[in-house]
Amino acid sequence: QVQLVESGGGLVHPGGSLRLSCAASGSINSINVMAWYRQAPGKEREVIATVTTGGKIHYRDSVKGRFTISRDNAKNTVYLQMNSLKPEDTAVYYCNAIILQIGVGMNEYWGQGTQVTVSS
Repeated sequence: QVQLVESGGGLVHPGGSLRLSCAASGSINSINVMAWYRQAPGKEREVIATVTTGGKIHYRDSVKGRFTISRDNAKNTVYLQMNSLKPEDTAVYYCNAIILQIGVGMNEYWGQGTQVTVSS
């Protein structure tokens, strides 16, 4: 079985920073795309940033220049450095990964979510 475990959420003032981490564990052969999503109350879940195994990165326009996604392939871990946080960044943040398991195939997995609250 595969698990994605997130950490690093919390309460921060506007303009502050947080760093989220998400570690994948279990019977993993390889990880394709890793990504961060978020879901604010009353809104649909939206993708924020994605990174491929080769390091190709895409960001949602609203976070460009403020958020940085990175991954450590040796540790099966993806990070999200969030700077200049705004109240509208308040949401539950989820990591997502496309993972290949021998004998199982390629499937999509989600972390449990971590709350990020930006408030004065």
